[in-house]
Amino acid sequence: MGRSSRHRGGGPPRVSAPARQALAHRRTAERSRRIIVQYDAHGSELSPLTQAPAEWLAHGFRYIDEPGTQIDSIWWDCGYGNYAAYPSRILPPSPHPAIRQWLRDGIDWLRIFIDETRRRGLEVFWHHRIAEVDVGADGLEMKTLNPVKAAHPDWVVRTWWWQGLWNLAVPELREYKLSILRELAENYDFDGFQIDFARHVPVLPVGRQWELRGEVTIFMRMVRAMLAEVGERRGRPILLAAKVPSTLAECRVDGFDVAAWAREGLVDMLTLGSRSFEVEVEAFRELVGPATRLYPCIDDHHATDGYRNPPIAVFRGVASNWWQQGADGIVTFNWHAAPPEVYAAAGVWPGPASQQQAYHEIGSAETLRGLDKVYPVERRGGYPWAEGAFGRNDLAQLPTPLRYDGTPVEIALRCGEVPAGGSFRLRVTVSEAVPGDRFTARLNGQTLGEAAHDFGWKDPQILVPNQPEWASGRNSEYPVNPAQRLCLAEWRVELEVLRAGLNSVRVSITQQAPHVCRQVYVEKVELHGTG
Repeated sequence: MGRSSRHRGGGPPRVSAPARQALAHRRTAERSRRIIVQYDAHGSELSPLTQAPAEWLAHGFRYIDEPGTQIDSIWWDCGYGNYAAYPSRILPPSPHPAIRQWLRDGIDWLRIFIDETRRRGLEVFWHHRIAEVDVGADGLEMKTLNPVKAAHPDWVVRTWWWQGLWNLAVPELREYKLSILRELAENYDFDGFQIDFARHVPVLPVGRQWELRGEVTIFMRMVRAMLAEVGERRGRPILLAAKVPSTLAECRVDGFDVAAWAREGLVDMLTLGSRSFEVEVEAFRELVGPATRLYPCIDDHHATDGYRNPPIAVFRGVASNWWQQGADGIVTFNWHAAPPEVYAAAGVWPGPASQQQAYHEIGSAETLRGLDKVYPVERRGGYPWAEGAFGRNDLAQLPTPLRYDGTPVEIALRCGEVPAGGSFRLRVTVSEAVPGDRFTARLNGQTLGEAAHDFGWKDPQILVPNQPEWASGRNSEYPVNPAQRLCLAEWRVELEVLRAGLNSVRVSITQQAPHVCRQVYVEKVELHGTG
């Protein structure tokens, strides 16, 4: 009789405790997360910093509570990693007067956030910014060194932020960071933790990031082991996520060996990018395999350059592209929490209605099907707060100059859905164009018909060429420059020419009005689809 026949009792074979734990962990990691909200409660215009608990709770969950919302998970992002907005034995308390008053009054906002999230049946994570700037009572702390950085100057990388950013190549710094996370895991009932490398880079000595990538991997091993230990005592798993750049090349620049993390089972999920429309979901999937869940992120505060608070069709197009590549869900960051009128009534800048609508639509390919969409091509610039790659979109294709001799520029454009009976238009915005200029376009090798040219076109989020764009994160009051010279060229696109997925667009200037050294730039390329 074989070994498998020795089981007696008529029931299923016994499963070892480690096997049961591994199964519970996998099932927890695989749960549905259509939309994850990275919720920066302290950084919002109507934050708990300015309100009593009852006042904030009246609006802080408004979008989440709307019938039909596709939000499944909230990842609380508050305190910014260097100071504690909760009772802590490890971190110095936040210098903000309101937070210190809460702590004196026994108000633990973090416990309120967790309790209110669980009451709604939603997953709840802690989002830890690994190398945040130091924020004081009046904003960025420009006078006083963080006390931990002052005591341990060897724990930081000297970089664009005057106080320095945490250096994960330092073993003592890793232990300090682990103690912060352990305290949170032991004191609060989180389903998981996200390590946010977006705020900020560098986290390793500049120029040696990939050489020292193993130091970050050591830290991820430490966090994984700690969460496994605490989760075992608690009786259910604690998941681990990491927020990494939107492309594999950018991960290499910043020293994040995501392949090693996946191979060793260190992460359950990756948040891809923060302010990037073009995210390499397919490339990450091929590298890390099916077990690691992938969630691209839309930041609508530090937005992709030229697309701050865009119309709903842009959100739909970006999300459609991600679903088409096989994303497991979508993360939103720096979005408003309540309808615009709530903010307007408080006298602060209201968020766009498109965010509110997006929470009901972008959480699945099915709910996006057949809706009007804009598929944009990403633009560089607008994010100076990094020495490295994360968040800068330095690999973006636009803006790009058009050659004087008519040689076309080739641009990759992704289209998430080509519905039967749909109608599409290719729209290209060029700067420094004047009447008399003419542009042609080819899509997937097919020459498109005659373009419609609008030389009076204005786009307040585009500055004139050869000047830096505005830093992202400003409000939506972009002034229109009456002297701005833009042309919108538009072509009709036949369905049989278009593909779901990657498409090749070639744009050229075939006629140019008399000039001396007038360089024309392609600023935006968009595919507009209806039906």
